[in-house]
Amino acid sequence: MPSLSRRGLTAALLAAPSVARAQAWSPTRSVRLVAPYAPGGGVDTASRLLAPAMGAALGQSVVVENRGGAGGSIGAAEVARAAPDGHTLMVDALAHTVNPALMRGLPFDYATAFTPITQILVWPQLLIVRPDLPARTLPEFVAHARARPGQLSYGSSGNATAAHLAAALFLGRAGLDMVHVPYRGGAPALADLLAGQVTFVFGTMASSLQLVQEGRVRALGITTAQRVAVLPDLPTIAEQGFAGYELNEWNGLYAPASLPPAAVGRFHEATRAALADAAVRQRLDALGAIPVGSAPADFARYVREQREAMARLVREARIELG
Repeated sequence: MPSLSRRGLTAALLAAPSVARAQAWSPTRSVRLVAPYAPGGGVDTASRLLAPAMGAALGQSVVVENRGGAGGSIGAAEVARAAPDGHTLMVDALAHTVNPALMRGLPFDYATAFTPITQILVWPQLLIVRPDLPARTLPEFVAHARARPGQLSYGSSGNATAAHLAAALFLGRAGLDMVHVPYRGGAPALADLLAGQVTFVFGTMASSLQLVQEGRVRALGITTAQRVAVLPDLPTIAEQGFAGYELNEWNGLYAPASLPPAAVGRFHEATRAALADAAVRQRLDALGAIPVGSAPADFARYVREQREAMARLVREARIELG
């Protein structure tokens, strides 16, 4: 399988229409960028990394505000109520397409309350185990687990998180019976993996890459559709007998519903300009994140498809909020 080339992605970003072409509309004051999660996570990291470069492209400051709680729905509700005047945006995660299948009684509808602008980043996940596990490949791991139904456990960063969903999809495809141990974040899940308390976890590249490179854990597969340049010898899960498997964490940019098309285009181009910034690219490389910058129509379609896929996975895996 070919690897995803960061150089190719960067070239595509740089070849995109210039921000000048979207300057028929511009914000008239600072732009509020809501991160509906606590500081320190992937959404917060992506928001704070992009905000200065986006501000430079827009000619106005972009100010990140954390509004965490309830799986991102508290901050999302605040953005849903905001005026669609181009001065309130939100960066959200995979949860944007998962929450509708899990949460009842929300004061807004994820499907209609927002204007999708662009997919910003993909955060690949790695299926990792301790190096002393007697399984050096994913097929060997599957055989190991099948021989021990109900006896092994896996950790995740919490119920219905990307790590949990990736594991649920994998276990369902592999026909494995393992016990889920949810943690309050990825760090304690990784700590218990290293301590031998759980058999495997799905960890983001940002949290797991260094552990893999140091040999403290063994990566058996990656959740992207193609291999990634930073780990070119690591096969995808899809190419190891699970065709079509893909489940990554990702971040997208949204505005309240009914944002004018001119503003949508302006923010899309500003995001692409930020993703093409050399300092931003360097930081993304270090974190193992993959820039996207998709067109608004493509992103809107992707969000719809993800919402349907996540609803199906939640139903089939019987996932509930804990």
